[in-house]
Amino acid sequence: MSPSEEAGAEEPSVGSPRVSLRRRFVLLLAAFSLLLAVAFGFTTWWVASSALETEIDRRLVHVAGAFAKTQVDPDFWSFLQPGDEVDLEWISAQAQLDSLATHYVANAWIFRPDLTSVVTREPGDQVPIGTPLRFLAPYLEEVRRAQRDGNSTTTIWSDAAGIDYKYGFIAAGGLILGVQMATDLYEPLGALQRLLVLGSFAALVLSVIVGTFLAASIAYPVERLVKAAGRIQRGYLDRPVRLPRNDEIGRLADAMERMRQGVLARDEQLRLMLAQVAHEIRNPLGGLELFATAAVDVDDREERVRLINRVRGEVGALNRIINDFLAFARPADVEMSVFDLRLPIREGVELATAEGPGRDARIELVLPRDPLAVEANPEQVKRVVLNLVQNAFSVSDRVIVRGLIDGGEAVIAIADDGPGVPDDQRERIFEPFVTDKEQGAGLGLAIVKRDMEAMKGRVEVGSAQASGVGSGAEFRVYFPSLDAAEL
Repeated sequence: MSPSEEAGAEEPSVGSPRVSLRRRFVLLLAAFSLLLAVAFGFTTWWVASSALETEIDRRLVHVAGAFAKTQVDPDFWSFLQPGDEVDLEWISAQAQLDSLATHYVANAWIFRPDLTSVVTREPGDQVPIGTPLRFLAPYLEEVRRAQRDGNSTTTIWSDAAGIDYKYGFIAAGGLILGVQMATDLYEPLGALQRLLVLGSFAALVLSVIVGTFLAASIAYPVERLVKAAGRIQRGYLDRPVRLPRNDEIGRLADAMERMRQGVLARDEQLRLMLAQVAHEIRNPLGGLELFATAAVDVDDREERVRLINRVRGEVGALNRIINDFLAFARPADVEMSVFDLRLPIREGVELATAEGPGRDARIELVLPRDPLAVEANPEQVKRVVLNLVQNAFSVSDRVIVRGLIDGGEAVIAIADDGPGVPDDQRERIFEPFVTDKEQGAGLGLAIVKRDMEAMKGRVEVGSAQASGVGSGAEFRVYFPSLDAAEL
């Protein structure tokens, strides 16, 4: 494969531009941080604005209320009529309002609920008693609320010079004290707003920096794993997948490494199987060619029959080899059902007896009187029994097959009087193509192990002497036992 082809295989086209994981991570973190900063800033600004306006209202009501309580005499001022502007009492009241406006507020008035003036603070431009204060007309609702609740304030408004003010109204008997107070509410809010904007920008920059760092710590290993997966997909299995991390990405790398090793093992197994197939088939084919040629050239009828029988024997051996390889290559998925284990044991033993070794060999079958209820596949169980019995017949003339319950499990035990299995070989004999026999592909026990694992059982090998039923090896297959009532 050329470098250009390898690059093309590693980065397949998807039809539309893809945004990298790194960029998406940074964009998402930046957008989240900016949204969070804006939401926090807006909430902070709103809370601060409400708190400042509440404080201004409190100050406005406090100043006006204190003046109304100590200086306003409604019993006297309520009876002032137009023309009383020259009375000393009216002039004194006007001076008091002027003092209030000079020291505490921007302006002040005492007026009746119909918005007609009683006392104003403009000494150089006297407003006659009873003059309508039309500039207060937009705030008639606030005036009525002051009559009802004792005080009220208006919203913030600005004059022509852009200065912000608020009105405050205090009920004083049948009169209303109105004050106008300048407010610097938006000056601190403006400073707060600038600070929040700067904070949001700083949060955005910081989130981009942190997001870039975090994305690199996540995206870079993922990119390495993607490249490793591409190499495995293209068949380059020589480079291990190493990513020493103690997180999910590290566990993913470990899983990919196990996958790589599994593919390597599978490839090696396939290579061995192909080599074994070629070797095992070559021998019967050579025998077929030899015996067939001899049968053509021989004139003696009995000799020809003998040679043809040898040809048939080699064909049978070839057929068994092919069946073993097909059984090993077949998927191990099985359909499970509940049945009496004694039935497939008998069938497997009968089949092994019919296909016996052709010598004076005997098989002993010992089954309990009560059913052995298991959940498995009866055909697979029969094949397991057949393989194990044939394996035992290959080394012994006496085979003992037993069915029993051991430790809550249903067990098929197959013992022989052969040489046994050395301790250091008891695990290895279940691997494919491992055999010490002149004939056979070494797949029988591997198929047994695979079938048992597919049926959620297991197979073990030990000494028949330990069980007291023979002098050689004993193979045991275990199934989870069920209640016989489930049959």
